[in-house]
Amino acid sequence: MGPRLVRAVVLVVCALGVVGMIVASALDANRAALTFGLVTVSAIVCLIVVTAVTSGGGLPAEERVARVETLISDLVAAGADENAVRNLVREASGLRSQRS
Repeated sequence: MGPRLVRAVVLVVCALGVVGMIVASALDANRAALTFGLVTVSAIVCLIVVTAVTSGGGLPAEERVARVETLISDLVAAGADENAVRNLVREASGLRSQRS
């Protein structure tokens, strides 16, 4: 289950939870309203966790590009084939994009 699907499910659960709290409160069903509230809070905590786990974090994109270029230059200076190193970087970047 990818992050987008988790976010969509959480938003649906939150919307239904709010509706449930309103209806339960209107019917003086305090326990039901509390239950809907707790389910909604749990969904929001899941959303926070998914966002924290899937956020990019780290260096800004420009600094990462500069760092990768520096590492490539170091490997080429140490005798590695530049095309092979760049192909490796391309493949590794493709793995990361497939993970999300």
